[in-house]
Amino acid sequence: MEQPLTQYSRAEYIETETGNKVSRKSVICGSQNIILSGKTIIQTGCVIRGDLRRAGTGHAVVIAIGRYCLLGQQSIIRPPHKTYKGVFSYYPMKIGDHVMVGEGSIVEAASIGNYVEIGKNCVIGRFAMIKDGCRIEDNTVIAPHTMVPSFSVYSGNPGRLVGELPECTQELYEARSKELYSKFTAV
Repeated sequence: MEQPLTQYSRAEYIETETGNKVSRKSVICGSQNIILSGKTIIQTGCVIRGDLRRAGTGHAVVIAIGRYCLLGQQSIIRPPHKTYKGVFSYYPMKIGDHVMVGEGSIVEAASIGNYVEIGKNCVIGRFAMIKDGCRIEDNTVIAPHTMVPSFSVYSGNPGRLVGELPECTQELYEARSKELYSKFTAV
């Protein structure tokens, strides 16, 4: 399916040297602890919390985001947390390449693999691990500590396996994310 041309105002987005397009109306906390690999689109109202600290170290955790990702409007990306021996602490988060996070979704996963599509209004629980080539349907809640296997489709509340994707999913998601990026143009 061909992606539509999406135009945005040059005044509304900042484009970095590595091709990231970041809305001025997004909330990026602790930007020194957020690694964008390049050609990622961060849309209006997206919140990324790179300012949350790991207990005892005084250092904020790192959020690493791969290439050709799309973080949708009003989505929230924050690192997972837990209390261990009475100490509350945040932990690093890694998001792979060609990942789409839908509008209004909240992500607290430990890791999201490459070629993953997370639908609108989803909740990805703390320390969940989503492997490569997965799709999380709209309005799905993935419970904390869930491991979503490669090439699977999850849906519902709580999220359950409802289907499988073919191995060509990686090529399809990669082509779609590159096309979406190329058609996200300034006017």
